[in-house]
Amino acid sequence: MKKVKTNAMRLLEDQNIPYELLSFSLKADAITPEYIAEEIGKEVERIFKTIVTVGTSGNHYVFCLQIIEELDLKKAAKAAGEKSISLIDQRDLLKVAGYEKGGCSPVGMKKLYRTFYDAHALSFDRIIVSAGKRGYQIEVPVEGLLKATEGQTSDLLMETKSIFR
Repeated sequence: MKKVKTNAMRLLEDQNIPYELLSFSLKADAITPEYIAEEIGKEVERIFKTIVTVGTSGNHYVFCLQIIEELDLKKAAKAAGEKSISLIDQRDLLKVAGYEKGGCSPVGMKKLYRTFYDAHALSFDRIIVSAGKRGYQIEVPVEGLLKATEGQTSDLLMETKSIFR
């Protein structure tokens, strides 16, 4: 594995929070959650994505949830104390977070934004988030992520609606 060092990794090291660096090939036709899990040899349920949003106040917020789930913007707004929240334009991601699309880590952003993890993160000792560069992930103790990002947990998931109910 090529020697990689990202802002996320530096911040974790500065705070003495252990992590494991994992990588996957970007050469696949489709980078799906299942592909990433297979490549890194971990369960897909432990892989979390990072979503950057903006509230009606103009403040930015970060939300982390399982890669296979969908963020409920109403629940996100409630957690952040905003009237409403929307996803930021992906073209603004580098300017706001300091990371590019596909490599956005909740750790080590340009600013320490209010960060929320879906409550399901607490059912794992360690979860996997982006290392801050496409093709790289880091497995970190949940408590370490909460500490490094001053994160909170909340119910953030979109409810699935069954046609059989």
